[in-house]
Amino acid sequence: MTTKTTSLRSVAVCAGAGGLALGLEEAGFEPVLLLDNRTVACDTLRVNRPAWNVLELDLLDFDPADYQSTYDVDLLAAGLPRVKATASVRRTERDDELEVLKATIMLMHGIRPRALLIENVPDLVTKPAYEPIREYVAKELTHLGYSLHWFVLNAVDFGVAQDRKQGVLVALDAALPNSFTAPGASVTRPRTVGEALGPSMAARGWPQSVTWAAQADRPAPTLVGGSWNRGGADLGPTGSKRAWARMGVDGGTVADDVPGPDFVWDPSIGRPGMMPLTVHQAAALQGFPPDWIFAGRKTAQYRQVGHASPPPVGRALGDALKAALASSPRTAGNL
Repeated sequence: MTTKTTSLRSVAVCAGAGGLALGLEEAGFEPVLLLDNRTVACDTLRVNRPAWNVLELDLLDFDPADYQSTYDVDLLAAGLPRVKATASVRRTERDDELEVLKATIMLMHGIRPRALLIENVPDLVTKPAYEPIREYVAKELTHLGYSLHWFVLNAVDFGVAQDRKQGVLVALDAALPNSFTAPGASVTRPRTVGEALGPSMAARGWPQSVTWAAQADRPAPTLVGGSWNRGGADLGPTGSKRAWARMGVDGGTVADDVPGPDFVWDPSIGRPGMMPLTVHQAAALQGFPPDWIFAGRKTAQYRQVGHASPPPVGRALGDALKAALASSPRTAGNL
């Protein structure tokens, strides 16, 4: 007779395309509620995980008292919009990204999970300009009885073929033994773009795919989702586009399909001789599984991919959190 293991329970806010939630699910965290304010992101979550309880709502309007499932959860997880260096907790005018961060911290009062996980820009952890925000967060969470762990991870250290640094905050109920350790690298060498995308480049019979993959011998630069309010999809700012051009990739747009047998790859003639990546190739560079579906039109799909947290990093963080929480499991009365 086997004993069923009780899943750890999580609430995910600003869930986006589900990268962080997917990684946490692989580590054993069952999401009881996922919240996002974009219809297309909620559609993505629902089409991939029909059993997930997805709520389309602005975080600033969310009241956990209306959702009994949020009580007694183990983890509140948030892949938040990128806080700007100019943000200040004392500013009188509204800063949307900072307001979302503050709303997440305030949720800790109502949900009181055993742990909090926030993923954001690495500068939030390392730069002096963000110190007032870190002080605000520390004051609120230590008052509630949580211990804080700030650190930076790079997705390339977890098998993701992309140089993508992420700033992370983990807060644990201070009643837990101080056993949390930030995850260490899970690979011994970086995965290259050629390794990640070589098979897809060959899928339609492009004869130069092997040659291209051999010279794409480094991780990708950080994918950038860009603004939801303007512009089309591209792979990032000017510096990123130059890095892509050195691998013979047109970073100025996103393709509908991979190269076919008649495409002639010749980077010496500029963009016409280079191929752009598809949405699903970008998703592969983020570490999403190949069967993960992104809702919406091409630009909206790419925005979701570019803004996502890589699932392998979420898995590593989930494993580290699970180990820390296992040192003091929930009592039967709280299950």
